[in-house]
Amino acid sequence: MKTAIRKTLACSALMLAGVLAIGQAAAQHNGPLLAAIHGDHRSDLNKARDVYRSPYDTLTFFGIEPHHTVIEAWPGGGWYTEILAPYLKENGKLIAATYDRSDNPEQGWMTGSNAAFARLVDSNPELYGDIEISQQLTQSQSAIAPAGTVDAIVDFRNAHNWLGMGADNVVMAWHAALKPGGVVGIVDHRWPADQAAIPGNGYIHEQQLIDLMTAHGFTLAGRSEINANPNDPKDHPNGVWMLPPNLRGLDDETRARNVRIGESDRMTLKFIKN
Repeated sequence: MKTAIRKTLACSALMLAGVLAIGQAAAQHNGPLLAAIHGDHRSDLNKARDVYRSPYDTLTFFGIEPHHTVIEAWPGGGWYTEILAPYLKENGKLIAATYDRSDNPEQGWMTGSNAAFARLVDSNPELYGDIEISQQLTQSQSAIAPAGTVDAIVDFRNAHNWLGMGADNVVMAWHAALKPGGVVGIVDHRWPADQAAIPGNGYIHEQQLIDLMTAHGFTLAGRSEINANPNDPKDHPNGVWMLPPNLRGLDDETRARNVRIGESDRMTLKFIKN
């Protein structure tokens, strides 16, 4: 009988500890980050992408804190900027490392990407006016921030572009900008490890990125399935852009199919500067 009572009490203690742990975890929820994600400044169209891009879990996995200095590499139209800018505004700093800002960039579309980001910044100076703008070149190593001053660098769905355009220069610039122990978080379209890569389809191998980063002074600190999509067949004849949100060049039947699939299957990798 005493043994049974002891077992019952032990189980109750374990259950109580579990409840307390859950309560503590809930209390540790990042309120400022949730506020930035759910803020009225974000459009309904962009919020609709949250289900595929998991911004809360992704930024939490990367360990982005509101007092950090963060570089967003090639922010494009600013989907993540809408979240990072208000989150870092009071106590941190956001640096947007855009493409080559010269009159003759390496690729013509870089000018359009920079213009799209400028439109976002100009749309709400109160919210975005504190963002520092730098440029991340691919044809040479650029100083995207003063050396050793940055806590984290995040790169969302860009690696499939820069891997073929001076990848060594990109990663060396990241390493130089980061503090010791600084973080790089990368999300990109994932190609199956057991299949040969198909140039130009937008998907890349995880191991290709891991090998590149570890060769330039980084350690793989973790990988997550936060942004995985097992429903993505990766059989799109014109590449990943046939999936949402682009849905490029589709007939009605294929469009309906790809909307059901959702956005691409994506790797989520976290690296630490050695």
